[in-house]
Amino acid sequence: MIDNRSTGAVPTSPVAHWDVVLPDETATGRLAMDLAALLRPGDLVTLGGDLGAGKTTLARAIIRELAGDPNLEVPSPTFTLMQTYDLPRHRVVHADLYRLGDPSELDELGWTEQTDGAVTLVEWAERAEGAVLQPDRMEVHITLPLEGAEKMRRVRLFGYGRMAGGLYRMKAIRALIDQVGFGPAQRRFLQGDASARSYERLIGPKRNAVLMNSPRRTDGPPVRGGKPYSAIAHLAEDVKPFVAMARALRARGFSAPAIYGGDLDAGLLVIEDLGHEGVLEGTPPAPVAERYELAVDVLAALHGQDLPATIAVTTGLDHRLPPYDLDAMLIEVELLLDWYLPHAGTRVSPDAHRSFRQLWAAALAPSLAQKPVWVLRDYHSPNLMWLPQRAGLARIGLLDFQDAVMGPAAYDLVSLAQDARVDVPEALELALLTRYVKARRAGDASFDTKAFAASYAVMGAQRATKILGIFARLNQRDRKPVYLAHLPRIWTYLQRCLSFPELGGLASWYKDHVPAPGASRLPPGVRPAVFPVAAKAPTAPPPATPNEPGRS
Repeated sequence: MIDNRSTGAVPTSPVAHWDVVLPDETATGRLAMDLAALLRPGDLVTLGGDLGAGKTTLARAIIRELAGDPNLEVPSPTFTLMQTYDLPRHRVVHADLYRLGDPSELDELGWTEQTDGAVTLVEWAERAEGAVLQPDRMEVHITLPLEGAEKMRRVRLFGYGRMAGGLYRMKAIRALIDQVGFGPAQRRFLQGDASARSYERLIGPKRNAVLMNSPRRTDGPPVRGGKPYSAIAHLAEDVKPFVAMARALRARGFSAPAIYGGDLDAGLLVIEDLGHEGVLEGTPPAPVAERYELAVDVLAALHGQDLPATIAVTTGLDHRLPPYDLDAMLIEVELLLDWYLPHAGTRVSPDAHRSFRQLWAAALAPSLAQKPVWVLRDYHSPNLMWLPQRAGLARIGLLDFQDAVMGPAAYDLVSLAQDARVDVPEALELALLTRYVKARRAGDASFDTKAFAASYAVMGAQRATKILGIFARLNQRDRKPVYLAHLPRIWTYLQRCLSFPELGGLASWYKDHVPAPGASRLPPGVRPAVFPVAAKAPTAPPPATPNEPGRS
């Protein structure tokens, strides 16, 4: 299907194609779903075919899919030539150029301004004599068969430039959905995480599923020792680690999603839908103490087991969890220097940079010397689901663990108790930490509470430092400023952890070199506070106040 011919600035020879037979309107709707899921801002789709072939019908179905509204009024632009839609996820331009007298009339329509950054659907594009074409585009040709049902259509799709790969992926996704029995399902976009992965809910007649679309990670530029950041930080390159971890967690009784089917090479999975309900409630969302407590119990039960570093992906294929080693920890905290400090309008000298690494290496050494466990790495509210129909620990659903590593047990606990996306009251944090320690000591009398408390502070400071850099990067590089709203919360967590006595050297370094993200903008209810656990064993939490969630 892939052709390696050179295409030039505005390619005239497609590099990918797909022939589809649409026996009825239901099949047309499925094709519209598949195209809508593929399209991104700036994409161009031309629709060609004879009068009455169904170009407007397909365009209308695509727009309704993009809007998520099957009843959206979508008039034909035959007389207006161009119709625009400001939809929740995309701005859409629908054009019918059949009545275009001359390509120069596009300027009168404001073509360039209207289509800039929009998903553009064009009928009769040939009337513009190539003026609307662009290197990255999809062409859809619809024909009426000479013989066959009245509503049957034959469609040939051509992908050019970047959209050749998109067409190939679209075909692979449709093949997988059909293969696992979700062919008739409705596809609905799900808001994803901060990564390049995307998710869709497949709404079937009997059950739902989730489509996970995770193309293989491309290596970024080398940043140290000839390796890219992702390799040093041990980030998953494909979906195999997710499959391996899901199966390993389920084998131990935890509620990771079942894998219904997948294309491992393409980075596509259809997995169990764990529903809509998470561990937060209210407006603004706040932790539900009972659910956070059970999430702590899940960690304590998991960490109390002997966990192997090598787990099976499928028969004959294993995945080895990488160590959460010093190089990975250091490259993560250096995100603060690379992204947060420039965001805050400052930088550090080479000497200060060197001191930063030395202080962190010393602080991390005791935690890295502990017996490693499975660190799921993003164990916080966006990735925890509430499954009340299940029993015991299985009531906590687990997501987003493809970057799991072998590392310190405290890391995932601090990810939960110092949740980056939501305010966790200090008293609740202490209760969660106390609960975890009690559970671990109940299963292992040799559990070292003092060492764990120290590791908790170090892991909290490491994670907060990393996240300050990540959220600044999401704003600057990825144009996602919404993450900046979380910076004051992360800063408060960082101050709690840096108040731990053994981190005095790092605390001084931060005081000298790292400005706060505006202390006056701290979220309501969050205040700088002394770290809740010193080097002694946690004590019982204080009585709950009326403004705090209940605790067991």
